[in-house]
Parts: sequence; structure tokens; C-alpha cells
Amino acid sequence: MQNKKRGFTLIELLVVIAIIGILSSVVLASLNSARTKSRDARRVSDIKQLQIALELYFDAKRGYPSALTAANLVTPGYISVIPTDPVGGGAYQYAALNAGCTSYHLGATLEDANHAALQTDVDAVAGTAGTGCPNGAGSAADFTSVTTDAIYDVKP
Repeated sequence: MQNKKRGFTLIELLVVIAIIGILSSVVLASLNSARTKSRDARRVSDIKQLQIALELYFDAKRGYPSALTAANLVTPGYISVIPTDPVGGGAYQYAALNAGCTSYHLGATLEDANHAALQTDVDAVAGTAGTGCPNGAGSAADFTSVTTDAIYDVKP
């Protein structure tokens, strides 16, 4: 009677572990790309929501607010909450411009410098700080401190 050992050899186990490792690294790379795209999509959506709230504010006050604060936009009901960046929770870049705050510049820095929304945005510097805003002095922000191409920015 022969005594045969059954099971996997060490080489077979190492090959299977290597294949699993390669597949998991490919999956993780894809997930990171999807997360980046998701965060950038949220930033663009947040900017569009803020744009609508700013236009509602303008219709009521005949000027844009000097800052994106809850007192300016949430309390009057123009927006339910001031959106923040999904990474770090920082505020989006905003500047009230011109005399009477008749214009603004609003932007968000995207993680993907090749995002499709960057092909249709304004790509402008902030401009002159507004004076005589409905709720105080305006502000000017330099939107070029980070490369302008990576900032999704809008104006009215």
C-alpha cells in the first residue's frame, strides 16, 4: 500500500497568494480613483447649490453677501446648510466683488486636474473687493494661489 500525501505544495500556495495580492492592488487603485471622482463631483454640486443660494440672496438684497455665512444664506432660507469641502471640511473660496457687491467669484479646488467641469468654468482671478455690500465690506480672494487650472470657479 502506498502512502500518498494530499494537499497543496508550497509553490502552489505562493502562486495563489501572489495572484490575490495583484488583484487586490488593482481593485484598491480603482476604488481610490472612484473616491476622487466622487469628491470632485460633490464639490461641483456644492458650488452649483451655492450659486443658486447666492442668486436668491441677490434677488432679495440687490447685492451679493460679503461672506458665505449661515446668517447670510441659511437663516433667511436660501440654502439649508453652507456646504464644505469633503476633505477637511474647509470653506469654499468666495469673494464678493465690485461696488455694492454686484458680482462674486466662487470656487473649489478639485483633486483631478483633468476633470471635465474644468473645461467649462470661468478660470478668472478674483477681481476687486466689493464695497457697500448689503451686509458689510466685501472681500477679495486670490484664486490663483493654487494653480488656476485645478480650481472650478464660477461667476454670475
